[in-house]
Amino acid sequence: MTDLNQPTTPGAPLPPQAYGGRGPGPLGQVRGTGISFLLMVVTFGIYGLVYYYQTHEEMKQHSGQGLGGTVALLLSLFVGPVMVFLHPAEVGALRERAGLEKRVSGVTGLWNLLPFVGTIVWFVKTNGALNDYWTSQGVPA
Repeated sequence: MTDLNQPTTPGAPLPPQAYGGRGPGPLGQVRGTGISFLLMVVTFGIYGLVYYYQTHEEMKQHSGQGLGGTVALLLSLFVGPVMVFLHPAEVGALRERAGLEKRVSGVTGLWNLLPFVGTIVWFVKTNGALNDYWTSQGVPA
């Protein structure tokens, strides 16, 4: 059995015990930050709903923890502003459970207080941290 206190090779998947006895599920996909942001602008935010659903569903399927796609979608539809805090919090928690630097947290959502530029910074930081997580788990960039 693998000892959780033993360091793992960077990029190597975590042992099943790190996920509460349930092994990591399927890996998510790397989404281009620029194209994703552009799709959100061009679709007047509709792609943002798709993005939240897909990324949260992937994180939940992979780790067995988190909101999941349906809850993330419902929250984004009915109380959208909370997602700018919950999304980076979940990404940060996923990274932390894997022994990676957290890089983003709920506080990252405060970037959205700066009109437009803050939203871009928030998305670049959050999507970048998530993409970095997936590549550390073996997903090609």
